[in-house]
Amino acid sequence: MPVESKSNELTLTRVYDAPVKAVWDAWTDPAKTALWWGPRGFTITTHSKDLRPSGHWKYTMHGPDGVNYENTTKYLEVDELTKLVYDHGGNDENKPLFRVTVTFSESKGKTTMEMTMAFASAEAAQQSSKFIRKAGGESTWDRLAEYLESKSSGAEKFVINRSFNAPIELIFEMWTNPNHFSKWIAPVGFSTEFARVDIKTGGSSFFCMANESGIKMFGRAEYVEVVKPHRIVYRQQFCDENEKLSRHPMAPVWPATMLVCVQLTEEGADKTRVTVTSECFGEFTAEELEMFKSARGGMTIGWTGSFDKLEEYLNNAS
Repeated sequence: MPVESKSNELTLTRVYDAPVKAVWDAWTDPAKTALWWGPRGFTITTHSKDLRPSGHWKYTMHGPDGVNYENTTKYLEVDELTKLVYDHGGNDENKPLFRVTVTFSESKGKTTMEMTMAFASAEAAQQSSKFIRKAGGESTWDRLAEYLESKSSGAEKFVINRSFNAPIELIFEMWTNPNHFSKWIAPVGFSTEFARVDIKTGGSSFFCMANESGIKMFGRAEYVEVVKPHRIVYRQQFCDENEKLSRHPMAPVWPATMLVCVQLTEEGADKTRVTVTSECFGEFTAEELEMFKSARGGMTIGWTGSFDKLEEYLNNAS
């Protein structure tokens, strides 16, 4: 069971389907870090990196709006393949913004990354948590998952995580009971109505998402695997009102079939992390794959809106 963090700390745990050396190298090799570090839409330029105690990593983060952010990291501990401790921000005149401790451990070919960000006060931690969410900062670790998957298997996937203050059984219910599921799954501005729904292994659903402007999108899902309370895997396709296969009404180059995996992980007695992974399935063209890859930012916005709705729905129900 995860240990409860202190009030001045923010904690995060991720499990990557990659050996610890691959994860360590992704963190420590500037050329590899440049391929995933930062929220979606951001890029970085490393100016120098001295990976040793008292060494510094100096880099510029380039925002999608053209704004540059100068960053300095001072390493305090470097235990190869195992642990990094560093201060983020700060200079000769100013103290660091926070201290980060990251540990890496491998089991059965997978790597668990545990991160703690320690702030000067509980108030500073709370303010930073709000800023990180608003800036999409946790998408950094989703991008790392995508990078590692691409390097290990060649597969291009979309990954997004979100933690909810609710027990895993309740979150599973939110995903599998259509009376709940329909209330939050649609993107912001849309509502969902099921014409048919049977969320179980071998089951299927047919639904319509609509907004007040009259836009309607029909879709169907085939449930490949439903394991209570940890895992839901389904294939999803767009279709017409007669359930005949069609294409995304606003993106005709979008892949015909997506494979979606929803993984639920306990982070405490009343806290659950949801990990959604999507990828193109079956036959698809190079153009469709590029469309999928370029749409990750939009998919993040869409899922974030749905997760916000789920969070509000949970709060109202409590």
